[in-house]
Amino acid sequence: MPFDADQEPLLGKVERRLRTAARSLGTADPYAPSRDLFMRTFQYPADAYRDNALMPMGAPFEPSFSESQPGTVRFTIEPLPPEASSVDRRDESTREMRRLIRGCMGGDALYWFDHASEPYRGFAHGGKLDYGAFFGSSYDRDGLYASKVFYELPGGQGAIDDLPFGLQRVVRAALELVPGLRPLFTTLAAQRDVGGQRLTFASTQALRLTDLQPVMDALGLGHRLPAIMQLFGLVLGGRFDLPPNSALLAFGDGPAGPEVEIYLLLSAIPDVPPSFLSLLTMGLAERPKGLAALERWMGAFTPEDEHWPGRFSIISLRTDARFPPRVSLYLRPIEFELPQAALPLAV
Repeated sequence: MPFDADQEPLLGKVERRLRTAARSLGTADPYAPSRDLFMRTFQYPADAYRDNALMPMGAPFEPSFSESQPGTVRFTIEPLPPEASSVDRRDESTREMRRLIRGCMGGDALYWFDHASEPYRGFAHGGKLDYGAFFGSSYDRDGLYASKVFYELPGGQGAIDDLPFGLQRVVRAALELVPGLRPLFTTLAAQRDVGGQRLTFASTQALRLTDLQPVMDALGLGHRLPAIMQLFGLVLGGRFDLPPNSALLAFGDGPAGPEVEIYLLLSAIPDVPPSFLSLLTMGLAERPKGLAALERWMGAFTPEDEHWPGRFSIISLRTDARFPPRVSLYLRPIEFELPQAALPLAV
């Protein structure tokens, strides 16, 4: 693959960013445990990755903040270099997940993952894939906190039939009560002492947040919707209606029962207020621990020669019967964005 030999491979930037953030937040080193995967993935300069599926026109490296995991270094990558196939990415994500679980979480967790991932890593799911899979991990001061694989779903009824029974029930309720849902990927996450699976849909039709009341009621979470609307309405400047393909809806079935996470794709929503982040901090004012964790995380991902960590691409709220909606933010780091000059010329 041709590239300017004077350009630095992305590997060095990824390593520095992860290790700098870890020192700032006081976590274990998030780079060393997956060093080999990083080396295989980020061997080229940034320009080579412009068409990646995770972060187009940037490095396929996405840090994120989670109010429910304060003080952690979380990241997602599209594994392997640009020339890798979707099946290679799926298989590599599976191998890395198994390796980390085996070394950090033990045999029981590995058995769970092998059983849960079997429908998504077989030959039958390899022929219609685009990107195959993404891989992610998070680290706290004690080491690996969680690891996850996002398996792409080619679509169709089989994507639902392969789910565990409890999650099938949740997903079928969503399909019945929310028009226009299209399966995108299923997430298998191994956290210390617990594993879980979710299915994420694209909302292909225009969506009003009030349209979610029936499915939230059906899942026993109707009382959570006012808080969701309050925060989303605040950060979007009073907007409660979302254009087609500007939201993702994820559904799970965890220890406390049904789980729902709503992701807003900020670039697909018109007129997001320039003061988006200030409005979010206002929304978190009554949760000082969450606000302090966000401020620390932003500082950890802001380069020394910059005043800002980058652009936020997604905001999400996740809730279940135990916990009120918790915020997550997904970042396009400023040092990994491709310059405008790298964009292909329009014809």
